[in-house]
Amino acid sequence: MDYIILKALHIVGVVSWFAGLFYIVRLFIYHVEAHDEAEPKRGILLEQYALMERRLWRAITVPAMVFTAVTGVWLIHFFPLKDSPWLHLKLGLLVVLFAYHFHCGWIRTQLAAGARPFTSKQLRVYNEVATVLLVGIVFAVVSKTVSVGLWALGGCVAFLGIMVAFFLKKLQGRD
Repeated sequence: MDYIILKALHIVGVVSWFAGLFYIVRLFIYHVEAHDEAEPKRGILLEQYALMERRLWRAITVPAMVFTAVTGVWLIHFFPLKDSPWLHLKLGLLVVLFAYHFHCGWIRTQLAAGARPFTSKQLRVYNEVATVLLVGIVFAVVSKTVSVGLWALGGCVAFLGIMVAFFLKKLQGRD
């Protein structure tokens, strides 16, 4: 297969995978918040969010992850590991991304079983993990350097840290 076509397919997979991860954590937030509603609204919302999460997970997020992984492994053949230090950074970030993905799957099953492993505030912060990983991965791949990828990753972590601190301060002001 032509490198450009394979690369384009990989990017489509990445976009779909991240879309699924971003959306599913938003659904988790709404799912957790639905527990605060009165019946019958609570039961209807909980059932609907569990259905939406299951469909999103099975129809988009997991297939996109598999497609991204397959095309990514295929693409690695174009870049010898010993000559591509940026790829080591990308692969390290991918290990964290896969852990995040499977942890989201665990959260989904917990919510479907009626448990609430995290608060909606915690999930709002958790939702930003995928953003940090996305920034680090994209900058490493586009720049093909470790230093730019690490600078982007660090900058994103610092920026998100400031945002989280601002968000938490704003939430404290509501009490």
